[in-house]
Amino acid sequence: MSIITKIKEVFRRLFTRQNIQSKINTTIAVSDKMAAAIDLWTRCYKNHPPWRYDKNGKEKVKTLNLPAIIASELSRLVTTELETSVENKTLDEAYQTVARDLRHCCELGCAGGGLAFKPVPENGRISVDYVSAESFFPTDYDTNGDITGAIFVDKLTKGDTVYTKLEQHRLEGKQYTIRNYAFKNETQDPDVTEDLGWPIALADVSEWAAIEEEKVIAPVLAPLFAYFKMPGTNPIDKTSPLGVSCFAKALEQIEQADRQYDRLLWEYEGSELALDLPADWFAFDEVKQKWRLPEGKERLFRVHDMDDGENSRYNIFSPAIRDASLFNGLDNLLKRIEFNCGLSYGTISDPQNVDKTATEIISSKQRLYSTVKDIQLGLEDALQQLVYAISVWMNLSGQTVPVGPEVTFNWDDSIVIDKQAELLAMQQDVASGILRPEIYLAKKYGVTEKEALKMMPDTEESIDTGLSVSDPNSGGNTDEIKHSDEVEAAEEIVGKTLNGAQTQSLLGIIGQYSKGELTLGQAINLISVAIGISKEEAKKIIEGSE
Repeated sequence: MSIITKIKEVFRRLFTRQNIQSKINTTIAVSDKMAAAIDLWTRCYKNHPPWRYDKNGKEKVKTLNLPAIIASELSRLVTTELETSVENKTLDEAYQTVARDLRHCCELGCAGGGLAFKPVPENGRISVDYVSAESFFPTDYDTNGDITGAIFVDKLTKGDTVYTKLEQHRLEGKQYTIRNYAFKNETQDPDVTEDLGWPIALADVSEWAAIEEEKVIAPVLAPLFAYFKMPGTNPIDKTSPLGVSCFAKALEQIEQADRQYDRLLWEYEGSELALDLPADWFAFDEVKQKWRLPEGKERLFRVHDMDDGENSRYNIFSPAIRDASLFNGLDNLLKRIEFNCGLSYGTISDPQNVDKTATEIISSKQRLYSTVKDIQLGLEDALQQLVYAISVWMNLSGQTVPVGPEVTFNWDDSIVIDKQAELLAMQQDVASGILRPEIYLAKKYGVTEKEALKMMPDTEESIDTGLSVSDPNSGGNTDEIKHSDEVEAAEEIVGKTLNGAQTQSLLGIIGQYSKGELTLGQAINLISVAIGISKEEAKKIIEGSE
C-alpha cells in the first residue's frame, strides 16, 4: 500500500460525502472529524492501521489484529445463546434470517460504531441489507438523536467502471419518501475512487433496472430502516447521531501493543542460534552470488571474512533472550486495552496473569457485563425498529401482518453469573430446607417449575387436590409408622437429623419410586439433591425402604 493510496483512503469518505451533497443537493449530518474517524476504524478493523506500513507501502510493524479480535469477542459475548422471535409467524420467518446473522452484524456494528438494517422487497419477499458505517450517511435526526433520514451507498465495479447507487430515505411527518440515483465513473483505481462520476438512469445497470426512482409511502410512523448504534458518548463529535467504535478509546494502546509485539518477534528472531564461520570454509556460487550453505540450514550459518590467523576459528552466537520482560510489557498493554474497551481482564490478555481477589474479579466482570448489556439494549431497539419496517413492507406487498409487533429477547447471563457455582449454592439451599427442590431442578435443566414438579414428590394429582403424597393425612396410622421408620433409617445412614422439608421430600420420592413413577437412578439423584448427600448414601436409603 503506497503513501498515495493511503492518503486517498483517508480522504475518500470526506470526498464521497461532499460528492453526495453536491450531486443530489442534500446535507449529510457527518462532520469531517467523524468521517475521518470512521475511515480509520474501518482500516484498523481490516488490519490496515496507519502505523503498519512505511511511506513506500512496505510493512514495518507486525500487528496483532486487535481491533477485529475485540469486535469479534464482544459480538460473541453479546449474542451467545440469544433466543429472539416475533409472535407473528410470517414476520418471524423474515426476522429469523437476520437473527441467524446477528453475530456477524453485531461485529460490524461494534467495529464501525454502528450498522444499519435496511429491508428490501424482492420478488414478493423481504430481505434485509446490512449496511456498514462507511456506506451509511445520516441526513436527518430528531431531538432524541434518532436518525430519521439517511443515504445508503451501493457500489458495483465492472472492470474499470464503478457504478454507484444512492438510496435516500426521508421521513417528514407521516410521509416517507425514497429516492434512488445512479452514477457512473470510469477510473483506473476503482478501489480508492472518491468521485461519483456522472448521473445515469437506473435502467442502465441491469441489477438496478427494476428499482423505482421515487416512492412515497404514507402513513409511516418511523423510518423504514433501523440503525444499531454502539452505546456511549461520542467524544469525536458530540452532536453526531452516529456511534463510536468499540476500540476507539484504545487506539493509542493498540498501536503501542502492535509495536511491542513487533519487538517481541524481533527478539526471537535476533536471538536465534547461529555459527559465525570463516569464508574459506564454504564455496561461493558465482551464478547466484552467494555462499553455498547446507540446504535447509542456511539460517544457522553466518559467513565472515576473517584474518588468516583466524581461519580455523568459529564463534557460536547464542545471546540471552529478553522475552519475559517484553511479554510482560505486552500483557500490561493488553490489560489497558481491555479496560478502555470495557472488557474483563483475561479476555485478550493472559488469564494466568490476572489478579484474582474477589473484589477484582467482581469489578472486572461487572465492567464487561455493563458493556455487553448496553450493546444488547442497543440491538433490541434496532431489531424492534427493523421488525416495524419489515411489517410495513409486507403490508405494502399485499401480506396482512400486524404492524410493529413486540419482539421477545432472551439473553444469556453467564457473563457475570457462574452457573455451576449458582447451582451448587441452590443445591445447598435445598439441602438446608430453605428452597424447594423443583426450583433447583427447573434452573438446572431449563424446564418450567411445573415440569420439574413431575420429577418431585408432589404429583400432578396431589397438586390439584392440595395434598402432598407425603402428607400424613393422606394415609392411615400404618403409613405414619412406616414413614417414621424410613426417616429414622435414613437419618442413621446420613448421620444427621432431617428437617421438615427434607423429610417431606424424602418420603415423597420414596413413595413415587415404590409406585414405579421413578426409576432407581432418578430416585437416587433426587434424594441426593433434596437432602444434600452422596448418591451412595441415597442408594442405601432406597434399598432400606424396599
